[in-house]
Amino acid sequence: MASLEGKIALVTGASQGIGRACAIELARAGASVAVAARNETKLAEVVAEITAAGGTAKAFALDVANEDSIKTTAKAILAHFGSVHILVNNAGITRDTLLLRMKRADWDDVFTTNLTGVFLLTQALVSSMMKARWGRIINVSSIVGETGQAGQANYAASKAGLVGFTKAVARELASRNITSNAVAPGYIATAMTAVLDEKHLAGMLEQIPLGRAGTEEDVAHAVRFLASDEAAYITGHVLDINGGMYM
Repeated sequence: MASLEGKIALVTGASQGIGRACAIELARAGASVAVAARNETKLAEVVAEITAAGGTAKAFALDVANEDSIKTTAKAILAHFGSVHILVNNAGITRDTLLLRMKRADWDDVFTTNLTGVFLLTQALVSSMMKARWGRIINVSSIVGETGQAGQANYAASKAGLVGFTKAVARELASRNITSNAVAPGYIATAMTAVLDEKHLAGMLEQIPLGRAGTEEDVAHAVRFLASDEAAYITGHVLDINGGMYM
């Protein structure tokens, strides 16, 4: 495993699921980790798990749907750690419904959290990376941003938009030794997907050549790789983590 010693990482949506797994994996590789989300109780549990394993972490309350929260939290993280080298934009929500039933608020809420929040937080922290002339921006997109999905026009569009954002930022920041990549998980066993009924779950598994759901750790391992020096020549890339479900 490539070492991330001396690097500062921020993971959003780190209170559970993929974000939690990414925070733990980055800390295991040696990074000091800022974990951010709205649920401060769960964040404290993540910090406790990281520190018990000998790592360094600190929790920050953050609502990526609120511009003031983003600016305040970004300043607090920089004040505490001095810099952010690795940014994992993971926080996201769904408001699933068919197109004809989708309310404007369903659309706006998903875009505000999943795309606008990523733009604002990246903008708030990128100067720190530019000063260090080293940075890793890793955005958590989704397989549905590539394939589309009935009942998820808002979510799929926001995750597709994240791919375009990732590539534009990669072109802008490459000269400063900052890479920008995305991961696109397929069906991952998380709290968000636990609500699926057995029939839906069986149908999903039939579409996966590897024959199993992905794990949060499958995604975290890919994120850790993209954050490392081993991935220094990879930018503007979308790494599919879907067991062959889409290829």
